[in-house]
Amino acid sequence: MHAQTVVEPGDTVYVRGGKYVMNENQTARKQGIWAMVHLLNKSGIEGKRIHYWAFPGEKPVFDLSQVKPSNYRILVFNVTGSWIHIKGLEVIGTQVSILTHTQSECFHNEGSNNIYEQLSMHDGQAIGFYLIKGSNNLVLNCDAYNNYDYTSQDGRGGNVDGFGCHPRSGGKGNVFRGCRAWFNSDDGFDLIRAAESVVIENCWAFYNGYEKNFKSLGDGNGFKAGGWGLVRDDRVPDTIPMHTIRFCLAVRNRANGFYSNHHPGGNYWFNNSAYLNGTNFNMLNRSLDFKDYVNGYGHVLKNNLSFEPQTYTTQYIDSSKCDVTFNSFTLPVRATKADFVSFDQRQLTSPRKPDGSLPDINFMKLKKSSKLIDKGVEVGLPYKGKAPDLGAFER
Repeated sequence: MHAQTVVEPGDTVYVRGGKYVMNENQTARKQGIWAMVHLLNKSGIEGKRIHYWAFPGEKPVFDLSQVKPSNYRILVFNVTGSWIHIKGLEVIGTQVSILTHTQSECFHNEGSNNIYEQLSMHDGQAIGFYLIKGSNNLVLNCDAYNNYDYTSQDGRGGNVDGFGCHPRSGGKGNVFRGCRAWFNSDDGFDLIRAAESVVIENCWAFYNGYEKNFKSLGDGNGFKAGGWGLVRDDRVPDTIPMHTIRFCLAVRNRANGFYSNHHPGGNYWFNNSAYLNGTNFNMLNRSLDFKDYVNGYGHVLKNNLSFEPQTYTTQYIDSSKCDVTFNSFTLPVRATKADFVSFDQRQLTSPRKPDGSLPDINFMKLKKSSKLIDKGVEVGLPYKGKAPDLGAFER
């Protein structure tokens, strides 16, 4: 916080490695229901971001286990400034002290043109990353895992997602890329009440809705794309946004792998892979008048791969009102175990590459002999061969 008082656009603040055990006296501001441990409200400018980076080769860990202010929700990093780049920080042990409906958050964004890169938010009671305002923000190569609110409400952790993106009107251009979410007590990625379109690409969501021993907890969706709740209110925009989920992987999430969450409209679902989720692809929608749950309409699903769901491959899709073609569940070909190189789920938590990108794994990648190669259709995204392969991994 002292560094923020002296930085100017273009400056870099390096945080040295080691564990920083925070205490309540270090809270930057208490305002309303929020206790903001760090408040980053100074902005950079285009071409001159303010950088808060881990020192090269070192890992700074912020331990929030001792910060338990009564009757406050905790924001570990509340970022209201714009043109900021935060990289390489780790947040653990974030607490919840309110017993009724509440939530704490590791990184909370309200600015625009920010980059959150190579962050790790884990083993706490808080949401990893949460956005309610701002446009053109990029969340890149971040991990959120083992987060479970066992304190508030019924102790099921129903508010703790890995990543939440809920921009208000005007908050365009927000992107999640190369992120992983696992063992979060609610959902992996949640876009409920997002008034603008969000893109989630090359991301993995697995084991959400469970505690680490697979005890059932909150909702348990891998990718929850949209929805507003059961009634129409002032937050619902005149034009319903279509979110894009592409090249993503959902594995053994308690409820759904890919879920439209009674969205009053469609989304784009391209080249995703789903395995062992309760339902792999659930397109449940809300009617435009918000009176009824209805089968999914307006969705575009292409080049998706579903394999061995716990219950259903697909649910609640009105194919006459969607474009559902060139998927493993609509083509004459069907996926079998012989199509895949590996089902070793331990690979999902492999260390990232030095640049922070996702590890190279063989899990659910197609063999050269697979009949699912070149069985997709061109959708304006890169591919190899004669046509796109099915699923998240292009051979």
